[in-house]
Amino acid sequence: MGIWRRLFGSGAPEGFTGELAKDEHVLASAATGEGFLVATTLGLWLPGPRRLGWHLVSKASWSGSALSVVEAEEDGLAGEAVLLRDLPAVRYPLATPGKVPEVVHARVTGSIRSRHRNEDPGAWFLQRKVPGRDGVVLQVRPDPDADAARVREIAAETAAKIAALRVDS
Repeated sequence: MGIWRRLFGSGAPEGFTGELAKDEHVLASAATGEGFLVATTLGLWLPGPRRLGWHLVSKASWSGSALSVVEAEEDGLAGEAVLLRDLPAVRYPLATPGKVPEVVHARVTGSIRSRHRNEDPGAWFLQRKVPGRDGVVLQVRPDPDADAARVREIAAETAAKIAALRVDS
């Protein structure tokens, strides 16, 4: 791959200052007023530049002139489950979006192996593929008004049940 990149480049737009991982490939890119959005096999590079793994994109929506991204932040563990907290949405105007909206949609939805809404305690339970790692991770995104202790309890129980099913299969 090193020779390929030296001969043909990384596929990143000219002026992009992020450093791609050895096995990371550019799928689409678009200029923003602040830099670039670069969608790769490992995540979405945001202006700065900073890569956000696909498993930490809670939501991405295209409005016709801008891509709005909600980033999830890891907020602790409950057993083997990763608790998430959504950060405020950030809007990226794209004059020429190219394939960025489609690639982002495909990668975010493609990272989700299963999802389930649990009304008690009020949380989303998702099993997601993490780029560069084998297997899936259980992520739990509680509602803002959910009982944190109850969420942790149910998340830990769910993670233990999933782990037991993996051992049995």
